[in-house]
Amino acid sequence: MRTVLSGGAVLLALVVGGGGEALAKNTLRWSSQGDALTMDPHAQNEGPTNTMGQQIYEPLINRDPKLALVPSLATEWKAIEPTVWEFKLRQGVRFHDGASFDAEDVVFSIERARSETSDFKGYLTSVTEVFATDAGAVRIVTGKGPNPILPNQLTEVHIVDKGWAEKHGVSKPQNFKGGEETFAVRNANGTGPFKLVRREPDVRTVLEKNPNWWGLAHEPHDVDEVVYTPVKNDATRVAALLSGELDFVLDPPLQDIERLSKTPGLKIMQTPQIRTIFLGMDQARPELRASNVKGKNPFADKRVREAIHRAIDIEAIKTKVMRGLAAPAGIVTAPGVHGYTAELDQRLPFDPAKAKALLAEAGYPDGFEVTLSCPNDRYINDEAICQAITGMLGRVGIKIALRSQTKTIHFKELQNKEQDFYMLGWGVPTLDSHYVFNFLYKTGGGWNHTGYSNPRVDELTAAMERTIDLAQRDRLIAEAWKIVKEDMVYVPLHHQVITWALRDTIEMPIEPNDSPQFAWARFKR
Repeated sequence: MRTVLSGGAVLLALVVGGGGEALAKNTLRWSSQGDALTMDPHAQNEGPTNTMGQQIYEPLINRDPKLALVPSLATEWKAIEPTVWEFKLRQGVRFHDGASFDAEDVVFSIERARSETSDFKGYLTSVTEVFATDAGAVRIVTGKGPNPILPNQLTEVHIVDKGWAEKHGVSKPQNFKGGEETFAVRNANGTGPFKLVRREPDVRTVLEKNPNWWGLAHEPHDVDEVVYTPVKNDATRVAALLSGELDFVLDPPLQDIERLSKTPGLKIMQTPQIRTIFLGMDQARPELRASNVKGKNPFADKRVREAIHRAIDIEAIKTKVMRGLAAPAGIVTAPGVHGYTAELDQRLPFDPAKAKALLAEAGYPDGFEVTLSCPNDRYINDEAICQAITGMLGRVGIKIALRSQTKTIHFKELQNKEQDFYMLGWGVPTLDSHYVFNFLYKTGGGWNHTGYSNPRVDELTAAMERTIDLAQRDRLIAEAWKIVKEDMVYVPLHHQVITWALRDTIEMPIEPNDSPQFAWARFKR
């Protein structure tokens, strides 16, 4: 078994098993900088967590490699009344422990995902009732009005076996914000293409092929085993790929992409990602937690938020930090999302002099001090971006104390509303603007940690979810974007471009949501 020394301190074994047994399997060994936060399928709506869960659990409706909706545990669906959707369920499906899948599991899972501790309840705000008509069909009622995007929303709600959850005391999702540890955090029982056989958080996760997966009839993949090893150190991940200890790196460091592309036996895949990186500010507190400004909140003043936007040289970040692999953003959603327009996506000009003038007008001629919280193992070059922003804001008088930390801590603090100024990235699994408004702008939205509250935006967000006239719905979305852009709720940075590095013996489609599906992987012979 070959090994890699990480950071001169931790010895990581990147191959599971040894000898002929490991070689006899088609094992796909992969890595990225940060692990899934939990195995509970309804506890954390976070990209890498969802990616891991999608190998094990399945929704009623899924997406194909081009992100089109396709049947999964539901074979067909339709609105039988304006506020009632009916889903016909796939027959003969079994969970990994052998239990049969039926309508009772769907009803249980949707209600579980609507629970208070669920980070997925924002997908189901329109749902008022869910019930089985028989073992093979479920109806979902959107009692507040018709919901034309319910199928899009259900792609992210995974189905759990009711009996398994009740047996192990996990009928409700893990309380991630409260640091709860439950059976579902390290164990899983889905219907998907892979079974969870070993879970060591931040060390290794091992999945094995589910030989009874219903999808093998049309996705006859040859991946027997998937071994995931999180490796935070960039150089170590690259070294493991070059030495043959890894087959796939989800997030190769940008400075190594050219070298990897020229390495025999490896290949590089790239695509624009449906994810935007931005800065958020707590605008609602009377006084910030970590600032020298007392008795008031500088972020509550729109002029301060505009000054921050104008002080950031996004082209320099694109060129020097992102090596060209980023698209400067004017809003916090990317091309490919319904409601996005290039006109909206224009940034304010980089203008440090104007930024200083705005700060002076707001009553901060000498600037102020504040802490910026950033993850260092979640987004592409996240810490380096924050370091660059720290210098840029310093030049206009905003003195930043940079706090970089693992995403596990970063997101827990953020969800507990403990951060004044923070970095966040936002993908849009539904491919619709409603998702952005529902989570990031709506009063009390699940990831609206700015305190922003605008009654008209709330009204428009609710209307987006029940307006079936598509032209009218588009007008609602456009109005909402115009309001929040004018209010400068967030400071958009850029839309990510993702890069995958993998062995040229593996065929696997790259997806704009940066979520590899190993059931689509094939080993070349």
